[in-house]
Amino acid sequence: MRPLSASDFLGTWIISREIEDRRLKQMGELSGKAELTSRGDAGLEYHEAGELRIGESAPVEASRGYRWAFEGGQVAVAFTDGRAFHAFTPAGHGKGTDHPCGSDLYRVEYDFTGWPEWRAIWTVKGPRKDYTSVTVYTRA
Repeated sequence: MRPLSASDFLGTWIISREIEDRRLKQMGELSGKAELTSRGDAGLEYHEAGELRIGESAPVEASRGYRWAFEGGQVAVAFTDGRAFHAFTPAGHGKGTDHPCGSDLYRVEYDFTGWPEWRAIWTVKGPRKDYTSVTVYTRA
């Protein structure tokens, strides 16, 4: 499989996320949409919004955004304020770079083997967090 390009990701994606919080011993889920729009030569703007439900709590609206830069066969992901987050190779199934956040460590794997459906699997561990989040992306 060839590495995917920015144009492959453009558009609207339906997202379904399952969260297993081992520290709080509860499950969560998010359903919504992710929009990837062009930033010209700078890459893509990623914005997701959806309904998040944790355990038995009432659902809340949740959103977040990132900037994706395609460089050297990888995607460098930054927060919207420009701070580096992580990087990944947009092909096959493999690990992205880790992201330390204080004493917590964020590890990610991406799976593009079922393209155009794809997955991001985050495992977060540390003194404040212990969860796994699996997000499935399908074309809208």
